[in-house]
Amino acid sequence: MGNNVTMRDIAERLGVSSVTISKALNDKEGVSDELKQKIKQVAEEMGYRFNTLAKSMKEGQAYNIGVIIPERFTGEIQSFYLKFYQHIARVLDHHQYSGILHILSADDEEQKVLPRIYYDKKVDGLLILGQISNDYIQLLNGIEIPIAYIDFYNEDAEADTVITDNFYGMYEMTNYLIKNGHQEIGFVGNIYSTSSIQDRFLGFYKSLLEHKLPLKQEYIIKDRDERGKYIEIELPDKIPTAFVCNCDQIAYNLITKLQSLGYRVPEDCSVVGFDNDIYAQIAEPKLTTVEVDIEEMSRTAVQLMISKLKSKKRKWEQVSVKGKLVLRDSVKKITDELQTTD
Repeated sequence: MGNNVTMRDIAERLGVSSVTISKALNDKEGVSDELKQKIKQVAEEMGYRFNTLAKSMKEGQAYNIGVIIPERFTGEIQSFYLKFYQHIARVLDHHQYSGILHILSADDEEQKVLPRIYYDKKVDGLLILGQISNDYIQLLNGIEIPIAYIDFYNEDAEADTVITDNFYGMYEMTNYLIKNGHQEIGFVGNIYSTSSIQDRFLGFYKSLLEHKLPLKQEYIIKDRDERGKYIEIELPDKIPTAFVCNCDQIAYNLITKLQSLGYRVPEDCSVVGFDNDIYAQIAEPKLTTVEVDIEEMSRTAVQLMISKLKSKKRKWEQVSVKGKLVLRDSVKKITDELQTTD
């Protein structure tokens, strides 16, 4: 029907009043959640568009949410976090908000410089996507607009937090390797770099403990420095039968290095990752990994943000979203080879 669709048009289509349509589209009380969803669906089908400027002037909100990504998490190939931002932007649009992307430079993070979109009052809240420094978190604790942190947590963060279940995802992945006969397993990731890597390491370690397998220090390999910059992966003298990598990009880099040294994956060494991003697809062989539920994390973060905008007295929440194993070709089953006869 085009951009001239009015609330009255939607009301006539559904046989309800224009007041009901207005309440539903503006998430006001007095309309059931089921009817709200139906009205929003029909409005979208009919091509209804909010007059955001008029709404903003009337209610004193920008109807924009800033999405901040530290620049170290934006790579040459499509970044996991840039893909994440695309999902967040779609969810925001569904709620009649716009997402404004801001890449936080290393200098601004170190010097504790807030984004211009904050000083210019262009956003009602900030979603922080990817771990930032403790000092920058302290800076954000002092601003007056709502904040939600995504894909990491910090004990000093005074805000909502949405994370994937890093611990259980990597615990399941390590269990999978052990069930396939692997007992010499390495972990690739700097466990002091991010909360996500720490939790993935702890899930890995719990699986080893349960199966009474030793944690060998030479099999814990750094992939980045304390500021998150990737470094050359230094392999141990003896290569384990499998490596658990903290993310797919590191798994991709590790496979490339192993192959350059003449090792075959998975015939000589199995490799698994975490995220199920583009690196899992372009790796050869394709990666067995843990898929992060980006859509559910995006929906949850936006819902928390909007509810905080509606009620600033609401207490902060931490929500963990479960991922799932994606089994591909980078793991070799060696169970039969480990069995011995008396």
